[in-house]
Amino acid sequence: MVENVDVNGEMVEYRSGDHKIKAYVASPNSETGKLPAVIVVHEIFGLDAHIEDVARRFAAEGYIAVAPDLYSKPGMPVTPQEIEKGMGFMMSLPPSEMRNHEYVAARIQELPKDDGEVVGKAIRWLTGRNLDEHVPDLKAGFEWVARNRSVDKNRIFAIGFCMGGTLVGKLAAEGTELAGASIFYGENPAAEKIARIKCPVLGIYGGEDHRITDKVPELEKLMKENGKSFRYRIFPGAYHAFFNDTRKMYNKEAAADAWREVLGFFGKEGNE
Repeated sequence: MVENVDVNGEMVEYRSGDHKIKAYVASPNSETGKLPAVIVVHEIFGLDAHIEDVARRFAAEGYIAVAPDLYSKPGMPVTPQEIEKGMGFMMSLPPSEMRNHEYVAARIQELPKDDGEVVGKAIRWLTGRNLDEHVPDLKAGFEWVARNRSVDKNRIFAIGFCMGGTLVGKLAAEGTELAGASIFYGENPAAEKIARIKCPVLGIYGGEDHRITDKVPELEKLMKENGKSFRYRIFPGAYHAFFNDTRKMYNKEAAADAWREVLGFFGKEGNE
């Protein structure tokens, strides 16, 4: 957690098509002139205290950090609280059974009626959601940041965690004019869109997160074939979501090292 750091934090709204998206914005108090900016994309749990804290960490380093609340879009069928409950249930299952639909359904039936209804609703959303629906809202967020008179529009970065990491890959693969993108244990961008990436990409992965990490060599190959800049770090012994200091997967040493890696990457790309 960031404490006793002189930064401002506030909730704002920006327009995306015919609706508005809420976002948490953190900025340094002491900096003047045009500053670099970073879009911080949340995990599946939504815009929570951890993501706001990450935004403030960036503000303490001299960035204007914008963390969109992608679930503030009208029509979201589940709440963050319901998602939390559904994910908690899934994490309680044996990893080998998480994708066994019959097993999962049977375990839901064993829950108290009200809990079962909430968990079932969340899991139906989890298994049927389309992350592409969030990309226009992230693009609108990038455009909103680029119009900010305090931001150097040539130094706008993006970082995302878990679901947010996947979305940052998608945002970059839309040809967004980012200065750099950092994917924390997110799924690879679609192979057919790799050629559209315009910025250097940094991947951060856990050595024990095999569902995600085992596919990184494929991304490395595609990025190289398309002449794109990609480097990555795999942290031995670290699991999925190891950066989140509010979750049980948190790995303090790996998280600190990954943070230094990101700051160095953004600093290098922002000064070239």
